[in-house]
Amino acid sequence: MSVFDDPGHFGRFWADTYDLPGGLPDPMPAAAFLADLAGDGRALELAIGTGRVALPLAAHGCAVEGVEGSPEMVAKLRDKPGGADIPVAIGDMADVPGVTGPYRLVFLVFNTLFNLTREERQADCFRNVARVLEPGGTFVIETYVPDPADIDRDEQVRPWEVTEDSVAIRVHRYDRAAQTFLRQTVTFDGTGVHLHPFAMRYMWPEQIDEMAAQAGFHLAERYADWDRSAFGADSTSHVSVYRLG
Repeated sequence: MSVFDDPGHFGRFWADTYDLPGGLPDPMPAAAFLADLAGDGRALELAIGTGRVALPLAAHGCAVEGVEGSPEMVAKLRDKPGGADIPVAIGDMADVPGVTGPYRLVFLVFNTLFNLTREERQADCFRNVARVLEPGGTFVIETYVPDPADIDRDEQVRPWEVTEDSVAIRVHRYDRAAQTFLRQTVTFDGTGVHLHPFAMRYMWPEQIDEMAAQAGFHLAERYADWDRSAFGADSTSHVSVYRLG
């Protein structure tokens, strides 16, 4: 199956290394931001993964549930303190499967909306989130802001990691019309050549706004980060709060 059509591909390749130190942002600002929105209501994380954000959010006293396409990721969550207490439905996050709601908050962080690599599946995600939210509920999305200069740089072969025992390089292939890319991380070591594919469909903030509106949402707030820094023309990421209705 192509990585463009496999919702669990990320977890199968990266579950063992996803939580390594230094690889991911501090989840505490996101947890505090989301706790303010959830209040005493229920919260649902799409692509909950290993619980990087869900666990600190639960520590704020929020009732958190999750959807995850990768059983490997959920196994890592279950091994963490408190991870066994969070209900998780296994399935494609675009379908928001196995949950009934209503939720006060649904959230999708760290560019994961772009892991849905077909435009129609991204739109399905918005429609299905609207289905499980309570009236006036919020859908929070965090993504990077695409930069054409970054795309040009990505299409060059890049050394990724060099050790005495292995070499890893990264190669991207972009489809600018479809707003997708396929990335290969190729590792050469004593056991052979190893391929770790990854794909995304990226969108600019205004395109996400339009897709949200088609599902019945309006943009309530937008920030450059979880600390509520002002979003502007030079911002490289955004945290957008969409309200239903």
